[in-house]
Amino acid sequence: MAGEGGGQGLEAAAQGRFERARRWWQRARGIPGYERHTLLLVLKSTLAATLAWVVSYYMLDAPSPAFAPFSAVLIMQVTVYQSLLQSLRYLAAVTAGVAMVAALGFLGGPDLLTFVFVALVGLSIGRWPALGAQGAQVATAAFFAFSTYASATSATEKVTQLGQIILLVLIGCAIGVVVNVTVAPPMRYRSAEYGIRSLSTALGELVSDMYPVLREGELNEENCRQWRWRAEQTGGLITQARDGFRTAEESLYFNPRRLLRRYRGPTSFEGYGAVLGALERSLYQVSSLTRSLHQWHEEEGGRHDDLAFLRGYADFLETLAKIAQVLGELDEDSLTEQARQMCGLAEEAQGRCRDVADGASRAGLPLADPDRPYGVLVVESSRLMEEFQHVCDVLQRHVDRDV
Repeated sequence: MAGEGGGQGLEAAAQGRFERARRWWQRARGIPGYERHTLLLVLKSTLAATLAWVVSYYMLDAPSPAFAPFSAVLIMQVTVYQSLLQSLRYLAAVTAGVAMVAALGFLGGPDLLTFVFVALVGLSIGRWPALGAQGAQVATAAFFAFSTYASATSATEKVTQLGQIILLVLIGCAIGVVVNVTVAPPMRYRSAEYGIRSLSTALGELVSDMYPVLREGELNEENCRQWRWRAEQTGGLITQARDGFRTAEESLYFNPRRLLRRYRGPTSFEGYGAVLGALERSLYQVSSLTRSLHQWHEEEGGRHDDLAFLRGYADFLETLAKIAQVLGELDEDSLTEQARQMCGLAEEAQGRCRDVADGASRAGLPLADPDRPYGVLVVESSRLMEEFQHVCDVLQRHVDRDV
C-alpha cells in the first residue's frame, strides 16, 4: 500500500511538472510576456553562438575558438542599447587584459612572479567604474591570455595568439549585436506599463482595504499594523517599476523597429515617467497616512472624535481606489477610453476631497494637534488628489496629442 501511495505521488508530481511546462509554452506562444521574451533570448543566443563558432572554428581555424561564441552570448542583452554598451565595455576589458599580459609577459617572461603581477594589475583595472559589470572580464581575459602566452613557443606565435583572442572577442561581439538588432530586436515599451500597473494595483488594494474599516470606524491594532507594513513594503515595487521604465526607454535606442511603418508603440516615455513619479509619491503619502493611523491607535487606542469625518474620508479613498484600478489595467491600445474614465473619477474625487476638508472644519477637529491624525489625513487627501489629478491630466494630454 505504501509503495502504491508513493508511486501515485511520483506520478502526480510528474503530471504537475508536465502541466506547468505546458502552460509555460502556451504563455510563450500566446502572450508577449516574460516567457516569450525568455524563449526568444535563448533562441537568439543559440543562433549567435552558432554563427560565432562557425566563423572562429571552421573559417579561421582558431586554436581557442570558444572565445567567439562566449562573447556573442555574453553581450546578448535585453535591449539593443545594452547590447551595444556591454559589447563595447567587454571588448575594452578584454583588450586591456590581453595588452597588459603582452606588456608584462615580454618584460618578465611566463613565470610565477609575472602571473602575480598579471593578477594584481588585472583585478585593479577591473575596478574601473567605466567598465561597469564587465570589469571582472579584465582579469578573466588576462588569465586566459597568460595561459596562451605561456604555451606559445616563439615571440611571433605569442603575439599572433594574443591578437587572435581580441579578434575572436570582436567577432563574437559583432555577431551578437547584429543578431540582436536584426532578429526580432526587443521592443520592451510594455515594461513601462507593467511597472505602472504593479504600483497602481498595490496602491489600489491597500486603499481598498482601508476605506471599509474607516467607514465603519472599526480601527484596531491589527488593521493599522498591517496597513503600515504593506505600505512600507512597496519600496521594492517602486524599484522594479523604475527598472522596467529604464528598460522601456532603452529599448528605443538604436532599435530599427522604430523605423517600420507598422510600429505603433510610443516614441517617448515622458508621459509614463510622469505617471510613475506621481504613483511613487502617492505611495509615500499613503505610507505617511498609515503610519499616523498606527501611531494614533498605539497612543490613544484609536479614540474617534468624529465618525462622520472618517466616513467622508472613506468615500474619498474609495474613489481613489477606483482610479488605481483603472491604472492597474493601463493599456496603450485602450488609453483613450481609460483616460476618459479616469477624468470622470478624478472629478468625483475632487468633490470628495473638498468634503473631507469642509467636514473637518465644520466638526472643529484638532487639525493642529500632532498627536491626532486628522491634520495628516486632511493634508494627505489634498496631496493624493493633486497626484491623481496630475496622472489624469498627463494621460489626457497624451491621448489628445495622438488624436
